[in-house]
Amino acid sequence: MKNVKPAALLLSASLMMLAACAPNTQAQTAQPTPAQPTPTTPPATTTPSASAFTPVKPLSDKPIRKFGKAAQVIDPAKTYRAVLKTEKGNVTVELNAKAAPIAVNNFVFLALNHFYDGTRFHRVIDGFMAQGGDPLSADPAQKSRWGTGGPGYSFSAEPKNGLKFDSVGVLGMARAASLDSQGSQFFITVAPADFLSGQYTVFGKVIGGQAVLDKLTRNDSGSGPVAGKAADELKSVEILVSGGS
Repeated sequence: MKNVKPAALLLSASLMMLAACAPNTQAQTAQPTPAQPTPTTPPATTTPSASAFTPVKPLSDKPIRKFGKAAQVIDPAKTYRAVLKTEKGNVTVELNAKAAPIAVNNFVFLALNHFYDGTRFHRVIDGFMAQGGDPLSADPAQKSRWGTGGPGYSFSAEPKNGLKFDSVGVLGMARAASLDSQGSQFFITVAPADFLSGQYTVFGKVIGGQAVLDKLTRNDSGSGPVAGKAADELKSVEILVSGGS
């Protein structure tokens, strides 16, 4: 990834960019107040029951935080879930490998290599989203650079997959201005953010633990970090699988 990246949230009158790599020192436009309609109730689905899922064996014994690319590790015929184990509790997300196979494979690959262990939700904006996945956030000494890290490679977005940021609990990939700048950073909406639909990759949905996200420390105002507010730790991510041949 290039050394210079846009701000983690590039705001203009017509476009909002969630940046994967971004110094917080750049000037930013005022954060618009997101519309907050009643959260959309997701339609009934025929997804497998929790008992049908089994843990996927990790690919490493300890965190690996640098790669040349993500190896292919998922079977698109199967259904995957991820359990994000935070210091405030667990959040379970259903990953949509059919709609976003590249992003889901990348997330699963990194999780199975303990990449996310010990990282933090470095940007949590009230009424908007919680962002994490930067490997630099595992190191307090690197705090001035949190929000600029990645896995050592980048890949293309899948923004036109028919999924939307129209409710709470939508899991998306963070990126810089380029559609080819996705890496390891992700975000989860804590309020509907449909204005992001069609611009960022949606690759999953929270199915348990949304209340945990509501407990995360709101440590960013939308214009920059809030002084004295900590970043909650993502202790580990467990991958579960069900179905397929």
